[in-house]
Amino acid sequence: MIYMDYFYIGIDDTDSPDGMCTTFLASTILNEFRDNGIKIIGHPRLIRLNPFARFKTRGNGGVSFKLSMDQNIALAKEIVLKYVSELSMFDCDNTNPGVVFYQGQITEEMIDYAFKAIYSIITIEEAEEFANHIGAEIHKFKKGRGIIGSIAAISCPLEDYTYELLAYRHPSRYGTKRNIDYDSVVEMDKETYPETFENIDGKYLAIEPKTPCPVLYGIRSNSPEVLETARDIVIPNEEIVDSCIFKTNQHTDMHIQNANSISELKQYSCYKIKGFVKDKPHIIEGGHMFFTLYDGSGEIECGAYEPTKNFRKTVAKLRAGDEIELYGGIGEQNTFNIEKFQVINLNEFIYRNPICECGKRMTSAGKGKGFKCKSCGKRVDSDEKIAEKVERSLINGKFYETPVSARRHLAKPLIRMNLE
Repeated sequence: MIYMDYFYIGIDDTDSPDGMCTTFLASTILNEFRDNGIKIIGHPRLIRLNPFARFKTRGNGGVSFKLSMDQNIALAKEIVLKYVSELSMFDCDNTNPGVVFYQGQITEEMIDYAFKAIYSIITIEEAEEFANHIGAEIHKFKKGRGIIGSIAAISCPLEDYTYELLAYRHPSRYGTKRNIDYDSVVEMDKETYPETFENIDGKYLAIEPKTPCPVLYGIRSNSPEVLETARDIVIPNEEIVDSCIFKTNQHTDMHIQNANSISELKQYSCYKIKGFVKDKPHIIEGGHMFFTLYDGSGEIECGAYEPTKNFRKTVAKLRAGDEIELYGGIGEQNTFNIEKFQVINLNEFIYRNPICECGKRMTSAGKGKGFKCKSCGKRVDSDEKIAEKVERSLINGKFYETPVSARRHLAKPLIRMNLE
């Protein structure tokens, strides 16, 4: 078997709150590639990293391109560095771009690095050391934090993947209210779902970002062909200056690690974990809902935050003794942020004092003294309460997920989980 070397380009950390985003920069670079006869292999890739990283950009994603060695590599490098220098908004504190050029094969240690960037935290110093180790060429702008995601965007394997079509606005519209025909999005969803997904949630247009970035809309799909159909249906009521389809790890649960016990969980990482509900979920000021999950190794506070809206009503139906499996991550407050959960085994019984022969509920006669009836005076010697089955609206084995409006980029929606 002949193994060919390829040339990889990774770019990250160019986002700013004022209008620049990494994908728009990538799309601009690809247009310049085409004008100069440079062809990439396959689709550009958009790789989302750890959603709980402390210094993340908005979507915490890097992009990468793959080229064969017969392309004009020198010109490709020149174009990339030119546009990163010109389009990145360096006056923003969080804009610290990094560019990585790598020639060769993607090795196992590079794959391990990518998963570390998705699962945990990598420092700039660690990334630079690793880049030197694999023989990659790095370019740091300002702090150069982007080299962390650039290496991961090159290295990340995509066994499960989705595609996203991103359409970009005219710069004069940045920061203004987006203008997309609502009915056309409804029609697009009707015609293309479930191959496209997370398009709309009631009156909420999920394809529309809520930040002042260059993206007018983003449509997510299992195949690039369906995205072309979707593009033709959606009616933008403002100018689209460019668009690009990315192959991505979005909506794959790639960030979720399997944990065997609560004691294994670490801050700023994401897991699925089984345990038992310790207490009735309660809501605090601000609308956030919390309960405690426990197992034989320990316990952790779990939260369904106000932006999850009606999902909190589902969480409120949990009760002590329910066994569930949670998916989510641990943030700055060391609380497990719930993305979805599966009911493993519901606690369908409550234990109550026995009912007297006269029909009244008995009360405790004291510790070790059984029960007594205040109405007729009858006593029973046993301290054992009676199990009564209760109706539960939650269903054993069923998954429940946050609404589209509150879902993270990497969270796999139930529509992609082949649950039938």
